[in-house]
Amino acid sequence: MTTAIILAGGLGTRLRKTVPDLPKPMATINGRPFLEILMDYWINQGVTKFILSVGYLHTIITNHFGNIYKGIPVEYSIEESPLGTGGGFMLASKSIHEPFLLINGDTFFEVDLSQLKKFHEKNNSDWTFCLFRTNDIDRYMGMDITTNGKINSLQLFDSSDGCLANGGIYYIEPSIMTCFNVPDGCSKSLENDLLPALFDHTNRIYGLEFSGKFIDIGIPEDYKRASKLLVDNDSYNT
Repeated sequence: MTTAIILAGGLGTRLRKTVPDLPKPMATINGRPFLEILMDYWINQGVTKFILSVGYLHTIITNHFGNIYKGIPVEYSIEESPLGTGGGFMLASKSIHEPFLLINGDTFFEVDLSQLKKFHEKNNSDWTFCLFRTNDIDRYMGMDITTNGKINSLQLFDSSDGCLANGGIYYIEPSIMTCFNVPDGCSKSLENDLLPALFDHTNRIYGLEFSGKFIDIGIPEDYKRASKLLVDNDSYNT
């Protein structure tokens, strides 16, 4: 069994003018909600349960997917007030006792789940990042990473062929969650608060590069580009 938490509770302020009346993950791509495309992909990868971390306009999401989506159970972790990516993640992960996926709800990244699990288990990793190569070092979080995939720090490492950056998908051991001392209802950022705390607590942090399609729809330019990148195929439909 593989549970995936999808962070779908943000305000989507950068995309608000383009998609004014929907939560960002429900923005339509080729006539379908982005979140639907995302969930279809992960069902095909073997995810057997979703926990959707929702907040802003959350009834649009809950009414659309209900408690079962294409035979897969869907639970909701609802933010009564904005908790940020970190606070929303902490709330959604409370009931999980097995290794699980954490996925950004505004990012599509082709990741082979079986390959990710094998790498994670081989390295006895507490937290495994899915990485992609980019030249846009101002927008994405680069990694200082060894040749065997061990991540030393959250610092940019530039090279002639770009850097390996955080793709917004993680495979996580539930035991590591005790390192985050976050009171209930406290707003935190995953990137700015929780990940630095993670590196203070453990050195079993690894990253695996994937070369598949990657798109972050968080800004209007990339949202418009997504319709060409995410054309319908068997990977995005169940």
